[in-house]
Formats: sequence, C-alpha cells, structure tokens
Amino acid sequence: MSQAMGALVLVVDDEPGIERAIRTILDRSGFQVDVARNARQALDSYRRHHPDLILLDLGLPDMDGQELIKEFRRLGKTPIVVLSVQGRERDKVMALDSGADDYVTKPFGVDELLARLRVALKHGIGASAGPSPGFRTGELEVDLERRAVRVRGDLVKLTPTEFALLRAFVTHPNKVLTDRMLLHEVWGPEYGDEGHYLHVYVGRLRKKLEEDPQVPRYLITDPGVGYRLVSDEG
Repeated sequence: MSQAMGALVLVVDDEPGIERAIRTILDRSGFQVDVARNARQALDSYRRHHPDLILLDLGLPDMDGQELIKEFRRLGKTPIVVLSVQGRERDKVMALDSGADDYVTKPFGVDELLARLRVALKHGIGASAGPSPGFRTGELEVDLERRAVRVRGDLVKLTPTEFALLRAFVTHPNKVLTDRMLLHEVWGPEYGDEGHYLHVYVGRLRKKLEEDPQVPRYLITDPGVGYRLVSDEG
C-alpha cells in the first residue's frame, strides 16, 4: 500500500453515482482523487495536475474512449486502467493496443480494483525516468513519488495544483523560472499570459511552506523575471 499513499488518480467517468463510489473507495485507500466527466476536462486536468494514474471509463459524451487513451499516450506514460461496462474481448484488446495498461469491467470488486491500481502504479513508477524522488533543503522535504511534503517534520497538505507547482520548482532548484515557463508547465500553454494564476498559487505555497511568507526562505521572487526555489545543494 505504500505506493498508493498520496498518489493522485484522475478518474474519468460521466456517471455521477459511479464517480462518487470510486472517489469514496480511493479516498479511504490513501489515494488523492481528481475527477473529469468528459474528455475535454480529462485532458485539461492531466496537463494541470500530472496525475500518477488514470482510471478511465470508455463511454464518454464527447470523445471515444479509445481515442482518449491515444491522446493520453501522446502526452506521456502515465498508467491507464480502463473501467468499463464494455466487457467483450475485442474492446479489451483495442484498449490495450491503444495504450491502456489494464482493463477492469463493471460491476467490479473493490479489492480487485485496488490491487490492479497498485500494480499499475508500481509499474508506472518503475518505468518512469524522472527527477530524483526525494528533495530536501533546509527544513523543507518533498517526496515526489508519494506526493508528500514536510516542513520541520510536519506533513503539509497541498492541493494537486499546488503540488504540481512545487514539483516544477523542485525539479529545477536554484534556477530562475519565468512566469510563462511555470504557467506552461503547470496549467498548460493556453495559460501563458494568465500571470494572476501563478501569483495566487505562489502566495498559497509560501503560506504553507515558509516560516514568514513575507520574507520567504525557499520561494524567491526575481523581480521582472520570475521565481526560483533556493536549495542548499548548489
């Protein structure tokens, strides 16, 4: 269960009853949950929040689920588990050929679903080639795998967007990141000129991470340029 703790699952399903049930199951099992009810919302959430795993229903109102799998695959290698009433062998083969990692049919057993999610998440972590999962500077600790953030040893709860912004800083320590760079990485290219989004979320991070948000130790403003995360590691 250790790899499930804190992992962010993007649930893509347009049935409110199923969505609520899945959210409850995942919440109780230590996952963070983000929900999208159509393909447009799903792709937007993927770009903003960088989920660790996608749980996808194929029957969406605005795009064929098989095509959405291909879109996700064009964007990255995030594990995809299909959860669908379509139980025919042909449907399963098509989903797996499109890039899904696993396929679970509705109705589903809770224990089986959680087990499949843990396996997919484990494989996704093992296959990813990203930054070092651990980061520490001063009294700030960030575990990218478990999405855990601690300050002076105390766990700090961040929203998915706040964590995505912090991850952008952690992966580029001591480097000045322009507003546009951060907006593109966290919110997507269509938000390149929406600087107020960034300023609000930097302020939120400072309130949660800094001893004195007015005199930040970690998240420093470079006037007229952007921000940088100050690290002791050079």
